[in-house]
Amino acid sequence: MTRLDPPGTAVPCRRFVARTPDGARTVLLSTPLPGTDPARFAAEATAARHLLGPWIAPVTDVAEPTGAAGSADPVGSTGPTGPAWYASPYVPALPLPVALAVHGGPLPEATVRAVGAALAEALAAAHSQGLTHAGVSPAAVLLTADGPRLSCFGAVRAAAADGEPRTGLPGLDPGALAPEQASGGRPRPPGDVFALGAVLAYAATGHTVPEREELPSALREVVSSCLARDPADRPTAGALMASLAPPTAHQTVLNSAGTLLTPGWLPGRVIAALARQSAELLAAELPEPPEQTVPAQHATPARA
Repeated sequence: MTRLDPPGTAVPCRRFVARTPDGARTVLLSTPLPGTDPARFAAEATAARHLLGPWIAPVTDVAEPTGAAGSADPVGSTGPTGPAWYASPYVPALPLPVALAVHGGPLPEATVRAVGAALAEALAAAHSQGLTHAGVSPAAVLLTADGPRLSCFGAVRAAAADGEPRTGLPGLDPGALAPEQASGGRPRPPGDVFALGAVLAYAATGHTVPEREELPSALREVVSSCLARDPADRPTAGALMASLAPPTAHQTVLNSAGTLLTPGWLPGRVIAALARQSAELLAAELPEPPEQTVPAQHATPARA
């Protein structure tokens, strides 16, 4: 396995690129951070299996920390016997902080707008199902060649069902935590919108709590509205998507975010880094399979 996030990065979960011993399957493997509840992580990852859409890193396998029977193990062992994890199909991807480092600074406005529209579409779908991500942050966003992916689903919450507050998620950028959640409130959809505003601020400026004047003028109003302290003053995820990707004559509800993902939506250095990651994975040598030991045949005593 190879660590996806650089050491020291603030992440909501730990992510690895893992491959089966025979090389037949490669996945993005996510595990809980040290000190977090692995059972809760697994339960919330299981809830995320209901999230579908082009901008979601789908959860295909979930392992309970107890090693419950019947859970598939993506890395090829007979069954999970250690900590909780969940797996998503692997595609070459860079966490948003890595993409900024590769690019050498904040991303172009067109890239920020495309990322925001796609993630707002993903959150709108989650909210329509009564789910709150509650862990949206720069590191939870993965950039791929054909669009962003929202990951780190060890934080997904059923907003109407779970009354337990969750504050100060380990690994979550404090700038992405909505004020009402920081003070002990339950995760709600407006908190996701606040967090997405912080993600867009980060992509456009390099940090999640910029001064208003630091934001690009074309994005200033929409990002600032997401970061309103009063949840009632924030747009819904659907309204945010429409603000970032206004309808065109050839646009439908189903492809509103995708229309921004035209050739060149990602900077060249980010595309090159994705290509390198893919090439390095393909070139990685698989470990030699263990030799099979054939039991010696017991000689049959000769008859007298």
